[in-house]
Amino acid sequence: MVSLSTQNVVAEELYERLVKDFMEVIVLKELRKGNPLGAYDIIFLVRKGFHILLSSGTVSSLLYSMERDGLIDGVIDGNKRVYRLTERGGETLENVSEDSEKLIWLLKSILEK
Repeated sequence: MVSLSTQNVVAEELYERLVKDFMEVIVLKELRKGNPLGAYDIIFLVRKGFHILLSSGTVSSLLYSMERDGLIDGVIDGNKRVYRLTERGGETLENVSEDSEKLIWLLKSILEK
């Protein structure tokens, strides 16, 4: 038998892993609102919205990868680098949104008792 505290730890680890796996979508969704964001802005938003603290290295690496893939554009604004959504990034977010029912179905089918 698994103790309640062990169940909570497993659920928290799974939750954190899912948030990290969906970070690209989270960033695209935030950038779609129209405000350019830097790495520390994203760290703050994830901390506030999902109660997970990400390292600056993790977020910087993600942003670099997304920029390389053409999903976002980075520009220097004052003393920091900020990112904006590209057309390709917007299209990617639309495609994910259109297929969201598949993702919801997958999670439900995995987690149903």
